[in-house]
Amino acid sequence: MKYLLLFTLVLTGVYNHAQEITGNELLEKAIAFHDPGNNWSIFKGKMLIEMENPKSSPRSTVVEMKLPNNYFKTTVTKDNYIIESELDNNDCTLKLNGSTSIFPKIKDSLNISCERAKMMKNYYTYLYGLPMKLKDPGTIIDNKVTKKTFKGKAYLVLKATYEKEVGSDTWYIYFDPKTYAMEVYQFFHDESKNDGEYILLSELITVNGIKIPKVRKWYYNKGDVFLATDNLRKANSLD
Repeated sequence: MKYLLLFTLVLTGVYNHAQEITGNELLEKAIAFHDPGNNWSIFKGKMLIEMENPKSSPRSTVVEMKLPNNYFKTTVTKDNYIIESELDNNDCTLKLNGSTSIFPKIKDSLNISCERAKMMKNYYTYLYGLPMKLKDPGTIIDNKVTKKTFKGKAYLVLKATYEKEVGSDTWYIYFDPKTYAMEVYQFFHDESKNDGEYILLSELITVNGIKIPKVRKWYYNKGDVFLATDNLRKANSLD
């Protein structure tokens, strides 16, 4: 009975806090936790990310980002292939196993293209730039903060949607109500269908003064089906 009362008081505290704080206020507190020095806009870093997927062979990706220079590069190693995709301002360079000469059929089969490179730039800068990326133009932050218990823990939940020209997904970001650390995010293409995925975040590390989750575990919303784990194995600054 004592533990039930304590749990009720915790939930009540989270609920009251959710009523007192607006969406933008919660976002500012979360950014103050993850990026206290406002370093994201000048981020220059190199990260080694390893993906473990129960239905596929392991994939290793080295991501290099120099945001002030509009530079982004991935080096993906999987099976017998090493694919390099580099975006330097408006210049795109693609390599397969060190060569820029790639047969069109192989490009298609391995999904090697500048369009793919741009998509992966958006993917990595968005996910590894959260919650700071929620300040980007075209992002609509819901003024109402809700409380939700997820996997047995109470959270303050921020809802983000996007202007039509930016995106159509709906995102929910789950923050610890005491520290404002981001611990879960979830997206839906069509929320009425319970599609999309949720990602559990753990083991924060600091890169260039920014607290970034080291481990990301991906699940389908529907059925809680496990998809994959991303492990940030190594990270360092770039000049």
